[in-house]
Amino acid sequence: MTMTCRLAVALALAACAAPPRDVAFDARSVRIAMFNAALNRDAPTALINELVAGSEAASAVAAIVQRVRPDVLVLQEFDRDPTDVAIDLFRSRYLAVPQHGEQAIEYPYRWVAASNTGEPSGFDLDGDGKRDGPGDAFGFGRHPGQFGFAILSRHPIETAAVRSFRALPWSAMPGNAMPPGFFAPDAAAAVRLSSKDHVDVPVHLPDGRTLHLLVSHPTPPVFDGDEDRNGRRNHDEIRFWADYLSGDDSRWIVDEAGVRGGLASGAHFVVCGDLNSDPNDGDSFGRPIRMLLDHPRIDGTFVPRSAGAVEATRRDLGKNAAHISSADADTADFDDQAGPGNLRCDYVLPGRTLRVAAGGVFWPSPGEPGFALVSASDHRLVWLDVK
Repeated sequence: MTMTCRLAVALALAACAAPPRDVAFDARSVRIAMFNAALNRDAPTALINELVAGSEAASAVAAIVQRVRPDVLVLQEFDRDPTDVAIDLFRSRYLAVPQHGEQAIEYPYRWVAASNTGEPSGFDLDGDGKRDGPGDAFGFGRHPGQFGFAILSRHPIETAAVRSFRALPWSAMPGNAMPPGFFAPDAAAAVRLSSKDHVDVPVHLPDGRTLHLLVSHPTPPVFDGDEDRNGRRNHDEIRFWADYLSGDDSRWIVDEAGVRGGLASGAHFVVCGDLNSDPNDGDSFGRPIRMLLDHPRIDGTFVPRSAGAVEATRRDLGKNAAHISSADADTADFDDQAGPGNLRCDYVLPGRTLRVAAGGVFWPSPGEPGFALVSASDHRLVWLDVK
């Protein structure tokens, strides 16, 4: 099929989906959204100062959230500070206040992940001969908490039951893809698998059941050398969830409380995150997202789509002209000449105990309501209604 035909088919399919605000919401469903909001800044207090002064970017992000109105929101690339001032400012001064004509929304529950980003490792992890750069932190970052993530919820978060795997060594993964010979032996033993964190966050739903949010933000598979250390790490950060859901394959996994193993069979879950891996296009090492899309416990058949993504591909072309994946499934708008073009990077993947009632990507076409908001981030909000 030619590029023109693929675009025509994708546009027709995406146009059938109503904008999120117009989707009839079933009270028995839970709307879950994942959004890389690009609210990361290079200085430790820069985001706080911006939110206090008034942030156009934060206002646009909040307006998108208010329009989609998820019950549970995974918010990524949101800088964490030691006392979580920034996330509380965002909740009270942006989400809880109407933005761009949208209706205010409140999230009484929040949980903020600790992050490996910007945490000094003491080793030369990027091979530049130094030990104190952003690439030498356990996760790339210019200050602790940069590129962090948070979870906001209308339903109680079972904080005492959260499992974190932030300190798990990369070398602990059997058959890992660590670049052979790149790290010095002491660094290889110390480097962590998670570039930010891997967390299992249980949310208590109104019907008394628990929904596990399995959240991570793997490093992009670029910004490295021939050793492909970031591509290999991205692969294994994604593989972590495949193992976590796979019984005996999860026995190597140990959380920060010393508890071994993965998620119990029959548990309700969704895998959420900017996973930085497209099923067919881009620079992934080994197409790792397929380990999740094809996993026996995950229903990867429903693909959130948008008409705006198709229009962006039609407008930008460049690298997009050679892409295999359908344009309407894209969730990120990257450089189309020097970069990889637009890709599907952001996911809300439900377990097979759940049923998808609706879903989509917030990427309006030019002239549609909300189109002016999407430039706040190079990623788009992805949402699902699940029962």
